[in-house]
Amino acid sequence: MQDKQRTRILQAIAEAACARGIDGGSVTTAETVAYAGISEETFFEFFADRDECLLAAFELALARVRKRVMTAYDAEPRWLDAIKAGLAELLRYLDDEPAFGRLLIAYSMSGGEQLLRRRAEVLTALAEVVDRGRHEAAEDRQQPAAVTGEGVVGAVIAVLQNQLLRDASSGVLELFGALVSIIALPYLGVGVARRELVRPAPPVRVFGSGLAATGTLRDGEDVRLTYRTAQVLIAIADYPGASNREVADHAGIVDQGQISKLLGRLQGAELIAKIGDGRATRGAPNSWRLTERGESLLRRIRREASRS
Repeated sequence: MQDKQRTRILQAIAEAACARGIDGGSVTTAETVAYAGISEETFFEFFADRDECLLAAFELALARVRKRVMTAYDAEPRWLDAIKAGLAELLRYLDDEPAFGRLLIAYSMSGGEQLLRRRAEVLTALAEVVDRGRHEAAEDRQQPAAVTGEGVVGAVIAVLQNQLLRDASSGVLELFGALVSIIALPYLGVGVARRELVRPAPPVRVFGSGLAATGTLRDGEDVRLTYRTAQVLIAIADYPGASNREVADHAGIVDQGQISKLLGRLQGAELIAKIGDGRATRGAPNSWRLTERGESLLRRIRREASRS
């Protein structure tokens, strides 16, 4: 229970930062407890101060995105393919978890000294990964400067930061081709960069936890087969009759608004249904089950995972 309450406080500080906008890193303890619906006394049971809480929220967001990005990255043997797979998962994460995503990319810039130092460490590690591209360059090409990786990461983060701060409602996956082009240009040249500019993001393949799937389910409504989609289907399969909150807890989703929207999309795609739909007592919590279609999809996801 304490872990769940701590996570909800971290979600609250991320949401409060989003409400502030460009000055999100200056979010206060008072704003955080208001979003969490707790007292300041409860807040200080978990964190010494606002800076410690903000750093913990950054670390949680980083752990979540790193798992997705590195699983996708490690599955590809070639540098550019690995970069594309990892980048696609980063962008999908930013769309899937907008509050934590914006904290990670944008609002951490205006955090305290410890957060800024941690952010710098992460960017340095990313630059080292990107700079592996120099080993892919043709022998007759001039080697990129030593700071190229750092400059490329800085450019990508700046583009993402500007997009996230400019338009909270717009997704960032549409930037995929442009960002890959930026990364490829200094290592592989203009020709490759131009080709990558118009290529779409690779389909979702790796979910983590041994799950994989490809493509997008299309039948009346689009349901993107993301890590979150898989986790929700698994939660309902493992705990039939679970409520919205119980599904969220088992799927690792803190934001109740996010789980409500996701459950609505899955219900619209006829992958899940409410138990006793049409006969439920008004005001009673939802009680979810997989439909035959949902069970079939989950079997396919697990079957493909066993072959990946």
